[in-house]
Amino acid sequence: MRKRRAFVLLGIAFSMAVGIGCETSKNQLLATSESQVKLRSIQTRAFDTTDKEKTLRTVIATLQDLSFVIDKADAILGTVSATKLDKYALRMTVTVRKRNESQMLVRANAQYQLTAVEDPEPYQQFFAAFSKAMFLTAHNVD
Repeated sequence: MRKRRAFVLLGIAFSMAVGIGCETSKNQLLATSESQVKLRSIQTRAFDTTDKEKTLRTVIATLQDLSFVIDKADAILGTVSATKLDKYALRMTVTVRKRNESQMLVRANAQYQLTAVEDPEPYQQFFAAFSKAMFLTAHNVD
């Protein structure tokens, strides 16, 4: 009887621990998901164009204007990777893809070494310059 009671108490303790662990994991997952959504909103912009090639050329020109060196560009995948060497080696990969019938989605992903950049500043700099370049390109201003 005593062993059975100990076994039942052990089972209850285990169930409580698992329940608490699940709740903690759920809270961590929700916090992570929330921060990922926020980061993605900083990294992504939609532009009113259907010309993927012109958009990619504008991405390359913008990155070069911001002192990045282009490492790789792939028109088929719609990606451009570049590195900026100043205080740190900042690597940025920009992806261009069709959003709908009238827009392209541009997403920038920045890293210092292997750590994702969550600070909005590099993304804001890129998109401010890129938006101006897209406007000038759309209006054929050189």
